[in-house]
Amino acid sequence: MDTKSTLDEKKVSFQSEDIPHRLGHIASNLARVRSFCNSAFKKGVEVVIDETEWFIEWVAAEIEPEQAEELVNIQVQLARWQMNLDNILSSELRRTETAQIAETYSQRVLNMSGLLDSVA
Repeated sequence: MDTKSTLDEKKVSFQSEDIPHRLGHIASNLARVRSFCNSAFKKGVEVVIDETEWFIEWVAAEIEPEQAEELVNIQVQLARWQMNLDNILSSELRRTETAQIAETYSQRVLNMSGLLDSVA
């Protein structure tokens, strides 16, 4: 299966869910970025960042402008991390900093989703 059809299938699946769950997927992926940075798992970071950028692209037009702006800012940071991934992963300090930022983003997006509110 080619990459385009895989991406198309992923998009259809992602967009079939409600907004809170889509935001939950983004939050979960950002937590994975944190985890993969902590273990310096380059391929894992690359794959999850790519997927997260697509998820943000696919949901941004359907949410409140303030939320979309925050997600786009996260998307820009993800792109920066992609460009500097070798430098990030080669330094324990940079890995730790990136992991902490990814965790902060994950919590923000999870709060934005409202999923935790519906569990309580």
